[in-house]
Amino acid sequence: MCELFGICAATPIEANDLLKKFYAHSVRHPHGWGLALLDCGGPAIEKEPVCAGSSTYLKYRLKSRIVTKTAIAHIRYATQGVMEYDNTHPFTGRDISGRSWTLAHNGTIFDCSLLRPYIRTQRGGTDSERILLYIIDRQDELIRRLRREPTAEERFDLMDQIVCEISPRNKLNLLIFDGELYYVHCNYRDSLHIWQSGTAAYFATVPISDSGWTPVPETQLLAFRDGRLLFTGTDHGHEYLDNAEDQKYLYSGFSVL
Repeated sequence: MCELFGICAATPIEANDLLKKFYAHSVRHPHGWGLALLDCGGPAIEKEPVCAGSSTYLKYRLKSRIVTKTAIAHIRYATQGVMEYDNTHPFTGRDISGRSWTLAHNGTIFDCSLLRPYIRTQRGGTDSERILLYIIDRQDELIRRLRREPTAEERFDLMDQIVCEISPRNKLNLLIFDGELYYVHCNYRDSLHIWQSGTAAYFATVPISDSGWTPVPETQLLAFRDGRLLFTGTDHGHEYLDNAEDQKYLYSGFSVL
């Protein structure tokens, strides 16, 4: 599995120490690193298809002060798609209203017919990119139907539907930001944690400090704004459980990297 780290805060924080601790996990996740800073003016994304611990660029980037309210970071352990830039998280795109959507995924889509058409149109080869393309298409459909930009609650309701649709049989840990709402979803036990401190919420696959972290509630979509929980979605009940068939699938895919 990959690892995720995220920040959703009401006021800017200096993130260097937290990011250094997160990227130190890359020895076990060597297939790429990424960082999206999402405060204003659209996503600023930096990423490379190399191990974070081996990246000269990231070493010097983390020496520069990084201050942000909203961030998504990722280190990749590839299960689909070779090591190349287009397969490195986070992914970003815009809906027809001009809203930017940025996504990082930890997990694997084993079975979802809704996402298969995007194999023909995606830039890379990951199931994660297909999730983002599907989300944007569904949001575009909503915008056309409403003939206006959806409200935050309308966007969340649609995202809740999407997560319920694609969660069955799939490992679906997600951090997504739409310029206003910070979406969080986990359906694999003990694989995503939250730490709330003051007006900031931090998310990590593996806790990166000694105390304060609790598991993210499983099998339901959450949405935060400025560090506070705003919406809670449907408890769809589709917890992902490891099984021999899926493990065989993962190893067969990994053999071609």
